[in-house]
Amino acid sequence: MKTGKELKPGTVLRIDNDPWLVQKAEFTKSGRNSAIMKTKLKNLLTGYKTETVYGADDKLDDVILDRKEATLSFISGDSYTFMDTTDYTMYELNAEDIEAVLPYIEEGMTDVCEAVFFEERLVSVELPTTISRKVVYTENAARGDTSGKVMKPAKLQNGTEISVADFIEIDEMIDIDTRDGSFKGRSKK
Repeated sequence: MKTGKELKPGTVLRIDNDPWLVQKAEFTKSGRNSAIMKTKLKNLLTGYKTETVYGADDKLDDVILDRKEATLSFISGDSYTFMDTTDYTMYELNAEDIEAVLPYIEEGMTDVCEAVFFEERLVSVELPTTISRKVVYTENAARGDTSGKVMKPAKLQNGTEISVADFIEIDEMIDIDTRDGSFKGRSKK
């Protein structure tokens, strides 16, 4: 059993005996009302999509899934092909199936991902917690503030924009936390 506030992209719930994949989960807490989790769900059997709101304390029946290590093999339009690292089996997913991790996926990445399976069918992919990406564009550093707390926008190779520390320059490798998309520091790779 999971509570509403524990939901995250890639989680599979059993609702009316059907498996539903959480594609997007957004936690909201307002001053007057109780905390809620806004979710985008996809039925793994029929492909039907819906948006649902759960209370943070709602009890939900989760499904235990199989997991295997996989790497990105290639991208073809909106289709992403991953390869199992042990037996080299190829698995294909659409962009909408991996919407939560899409900003960090790029052609030629070498990160070992976790492929998530439900009844021998690939349903989603989870990236490592920390990944390294190259900055292809950012503005020059502002003069004077050397505290390291000043942030500026930067663009990655796949077009994703992220806020980075002021001292980061073009062509530097940076570490990114994939759980919230935050900048962690210069990459040691």
